[in-house]
Amino acid sequence: MYLGLFFEEKNRVLRVAELNFAIKQLLESNVPLLWVRGEISNLVKAVSGHWYFVLKDDQAQVRCVMFRNKNQLLVNPVANGQQVEVLAAVTLYEQRGDFQLTVEQMRPAGLGILYEQFERLKQLLQSEGLFAAERKRPLPAFPKRIGIITSPQAAALRDVLATLKLRLPAVPVVLYPAPVQGVGSAERIAQAIAEANRRTECDVLIVCRGGGSIEDLWAFNEEVVARAIAASEIPIVSGIGHETDFTIADFVADERAPTPTAAAQRVVPDRHALLGGLRDTAQHLQRAQRNRLQNAMQAVDYLQRRLVHPAQQLQRQAQQLDQLQQRLRRAFAYCRQQQHWQWQSLAQRLRAASGDLARLYDKQGNLAQRLAKAMRAVQAQRAGRVDSLARHLILLDPKQVLARGYSLVQDANGGVVSDAGQVEVGGELRITFARGWARTEVKEKG
Repeated sequence: MYLGLFFEEKNRVLRVAELNFAIKQLLESNVPLLWVRGEISNLVKAVSGHWYFVLKDDQAQVRCVMFRNKNQLLVNPVANGQQVEVLAAVTLYEQRGDFQLTVEQMRPAGLGILYEQFERLKQLLQSEGLFAAERKRPLPAFPKRIGIITSPQAAALRDVLATLKLRLPAVPVVLYPAPVQGVGSAERIAQAIAEANRRTECDVLIVCRGGGSIEDLWAFNEEVVARAIAASEIPIVSGIGHETDFTIADFVADERAPTPTAAAQRVVPDRHALLGGLRDTAQHLQRAQRNRLQNAMQAVDYLQRRLVHPAQQLQRQAQQLDQLQQRLRRAFAYCRQQQHWQWQSLAQRLRAASGDLARLYDKQGNLAQRLAKAMRAVQAQRAGRVDSLARHLILLDPKQVLARGYSLVQDANGGVVSDAGQVEVGGELRITFARGWARTEVKEKG
């Protein structure tokens, strides 16, 4: 059915559906299959398997659809920016009234013009070292002020501000407005970067915008923007487009974030994570302090167990002296017993040898003298040892110390006081002298 048939009746009013159907029939009946060359843009691969994209050149564009049963036959991968030639039927999508091409075949026709420009500039800047990792500077851990270079109307600005407020709301933000799309936008972005460096009020910059086609993002592929980023004294984080989008600005920036929100996350730490780290550190310090205090208390307890009161020490030394005296008596008795047995043995031998009686008597007298001398020597040695221990015991006697003018201070419980910190003002003390004792009250301490 042709469009002219609808006008056979004079003054007939067409419905939109009738008009679109007639135009579709007109196109499909009068325009044969034809080859069209252009650059792929805005490629969408639907869940159904169908492909939707725009075919364009530097002056015009047309919508295209390639159904699943056709695109499955392609060997080479298809992506935005490719120059292709398509064999397509001209038609009209009636529901929206969109003029489009239904693609039957597709073949490569070389890289797109924009993509070629992108690659040329990328290779040039890379050869100059603008992408080198060693020239990129680290971001400040805690920025004092953050600068954002984007359009005030951009949705990306709202995402960045919301993320910064959520993560670290105390950090002030400065907006350097610049258009991020259209004619002259690249120069305006470069001017905003230079202005931020001239004012030196920020210590990190975010250059961002939301997603879009390669044409929408093209301002960030311009050489003027790349060189402005490279010349910046302030570290720059780029957050342009979506995760799959790469621009020249991403390669030159000190750090590239996949999205504007991710760029905001890169420049400021998460306050919740910081607070959690502080809590962990505080708990660690508390545990360390508690462990150190417990170890010190155990050391004090150990030293206290080793500390012996002078009276106990005197008692222990007295016990040792008693033990030595008992050992001396037993040794002396044993020696006397041994010599007595020896004397009896000699006496028996003397009586048995009557012929040598006089000699034996002489020997017996001699032995008796030696025995007496030995006994006196042993007694003198033991007596000297006893005298030495007695003198040592006298030296350790606290009363001897008191006799030299010292005194023994005890608290109300009878404990010995050796430190002013052990007493309180108003407390009672007992002072023992060499002769007698006295009770006193603490008036002042220092």
